Amino acid sequence: MKSLETRWAKSVALLALTALIASCSIIPRPGPSKREIYAGSVQKEGDAFVVAVNDRVTRTTAVVPALGFSDSFKNAGELGSDTIRPGDILSLTIWENVDKPLLGPEGQVAAILEEVQVDGAGFIFVPYAGRIRAAGNTPEGIRRIISAKLEEQTPDPQVEVRRAAGDGATVSLVGTVGAQGVYPIERPTRTLSTMLANAGGVTIVPEIAQITVLRGNTSGKIWFQDLYENPQLDIALRGGDRILVEEDTRAFTALGATGTQSRVNFFTKDLSAIEAIAQVGGLMATTGDPTGVFVFRNEADAISNQVLGRSDLVGAQRMVYVLDLTKPNGMFMARDFVIRDGDTLYVTEAPITTWNKTIAAITGTLTSADTLSGLGSL
Repeated sequence: MKSLETRWAKSVALLALTALIASCSIIPRPGPSKREIYAGSVQKEGDAFVVAVNDRVTRTTAVVPALGFSDSFKNAGELGSDTIRPGDILSLTIWENVDKPLLGPEGQVAAILEEVQVDGAGFIFVPYAGRIRAAGNTPEGIRRIISAKLEEQTPDPQVEVRRAAGDGATVSLVGTVGAQGVYPIERPTRTLSTMLANAGGVTIVPEIAQITVLRGNTSGKIWFQDLYENPQLDIALRGGDRILVEEDTRAFTALGATGTQSRVNFFTKDLSAIEAIAQVGGLMATTGDPTGVFVFRNEADAISNQVLGRSDLVGAQRMVYVLDLTKPNGMFMARDFVIRDGDTLYVTEAPITTWNKTIAAITGTLTSADTLSGLGSL
């Protein structure tokens, strides 16, 4: 009888110890359980909407960054490669059909004026021809003007005007390109793609490269891959354009029973939940719960209202999207659900893992208690 009472007392103590350990939450774990996440839902008087992912939710939340150039960028025509601009450098050669020329010593056939720079007002100075407006003209137009002015002083002058590379129409390229610097807009480099090629191309993975063009007070940004997939994005450049090539800065955070718990950068333009899970090493085979894959996000009110079938929500809402990979279409849902910048991907531990930890904690506690009891009886 005493033995039965002893066994009964031990069972009661074991159950009490189990309840104590579970209630005190002293079991080590990587984060909240599914029950605790659901307890924070609006339905449980919390402040987050917990939504199971389905086809409608996937379509509604499939939002990717809208990048592109405005019409003012796309409709701008290519610059004429022969048009002179302030800052350009010209080279002049003038032949005179006389023994005593105006522009050189006696007996000299031609006068060469190298590196004649167009000033900020757009003018150049030519001896005996005076101040001539060069900006907006072509080399041929300037040749005619100089010839006409010199004809009044020397018979039948022959003039050649050449345009050298100056700083009248240049763009600056910075970031992850082969060679950063300031480049003139010339005949072969009048568009964005050709200028990038001239600078050595993009030096990062093309899938995550973004190109920003700043022009005055306006700017536009595109994906590098879109530049070649959509010819309209290969815009004509303008003097003073600033071109920045940089890596995609979007990232998500992976926590819980995954292979890696860290902040992870996107490796592609469109990242699905299944790709994000794979990118962090997948679910931990021994602890991960495939029914407890959560995506935490602050969702814009326009999308939140559509997801929840409401129209009264104002401002960003806390949304928790639930993916169950064990369902027949669970993998397809995870493949179609789009991860966005700032998302938190969290995988809960499987219930058996929590149970095993509880048993281990109890066993360790009982062992310690038995040890102390044994020491006390010495």
